[in-house]
Amino acid sequence: MTEQNTQVINGELTYADKVIEKIVGLALESVDGLLAVDGGFLANLKDKLVNTENVRSGVNVEVGKKQVAVDLSIVAEYQKHLPTIYKAIQTVVESEVKRMTDLEVVEINVEVSDIKTRAQFEADSVSLQDRVSDATQSVADFTGSQVKKTSRGIEELTAREPRVI
Repeated sequence: MTEQNTQVINGELTYADKVIEKIVGLALESVDGLLAVDGGFLANLKDKLVNTENVRSGVNVEVGKKQVAVDLSIVAEYQKHLPTIYKAIQTVVESEVKRMTDLEVVEINVEVSDIKTRAQFEADSVSLQDRVSDATQSVADFTGSQVKKTSRGIEELTAREPRVI
């Protein structure tokens, strides 16, 4: 009879709040009638996020060893049934968090902070993107002009005769 040498590996798996916040944020893109999680804009509900770095914005979680509680602040689409949106959020968040982490979602609180028509939301999103693009262009223009001034100054300094030997 041989004795099997089985080694027990100790340790635990834990999740940073931001990981659960990202799971929740990415899961929400499929919810019909949800235009935005306050602070993070959902570009196209069926496609992708405008800015995946901000997917956690508007999502707050409390993560324990076995359970998760989620708080959201959302912008909903005008004329959509808000309780249906809430139920869809509950379903998708619970499903994705459980599927990826085995954690139990014990609470989901949703505050509807605003409602907008799809057209209003898209106009706001475009104007925000335009403002960011305009600001980026202004910074690029300013930086370019400063580089040119610096280059001219260096050329002038190197073209002069030395004053001392």
